[in-house]
Amino acid sequence: MNFLDLFTKKTKLPEAGQALPGRAEPLPTAETHFVNGQSLKGPFPDGMEAAVFGLGCFWGAERIFWKVPGVHVTAVGYAAGQTPNPTYQEVCTGGTGHNEVVLVVFDPKVVDYATLVKLFFESHDPTQGMRQGNDVGTQYRSGLYVSSPEQRRVAEEVKAAYGDALAQAGHRDAITTEILDAPEFFYAEDYHQQYLAKNPNGYCGIGGTGVSCPVGLAAAH
Repeated sequence: MNFLDLFTKKTKLPEAGQALPGRAEPLPTAETHFVNGQSLKGPFPDGMEAAVFGLGCFWGAERIFWKVPGVHVTAVGYAAGQTPNPTYQEVCTGGTGHNEVVLVVFDPKVVDYATLVKLFFESHDPTQGMRQGNDVGTQYRSGLYVSSPEQRRVAEEVKAAYGDALAQAGHRDAITTEILDAPEFFYAEDYHQQYLAKNPNGYCGIGGTGVSCPVGLAAAH
């Protein structure tokens, strides 16, 4: 396989029946959050909501969200693919179809979903398709994975508003963010959880467009 073939494979999702087989058992992972000590898998306090975001390398993406007041816990993992319980190495081949994502469990009385979606859009470039900066592959695509009709409504409204804002700022490329009903979330391996807290000088390739995301319409509802 030459370099061009490898690049093409990594930026194209596998078709049905072509994904890697995976495994029945979940991968071992951390029990608690390295920064705040909360359980990664719950049970979570009553009233909490969950949201899943894909915006490039999940190391940097997770750090963005765990700092937000009202976020109870975060975890990194894989979603929106075909392979059950994939490993990081499998995801990186492009053969699972999964995205690197962050699970965010939050208290909607303190921070609403629209605010988190605003942060999502402002923290990466959602127009780049199957890449984010120098990170190339299907696992770096932009994605909002919604767990309720209300989350879907907000996600679609904010996406449209940010698309308008980007166009007014002179960006020619359209937003490629996929909005899907939340698929199964597979927790990533232990060493990925809160990676940049454990490795403060670690790599983070996430960067925004510099354009502010308007959320007034979504937040008003």
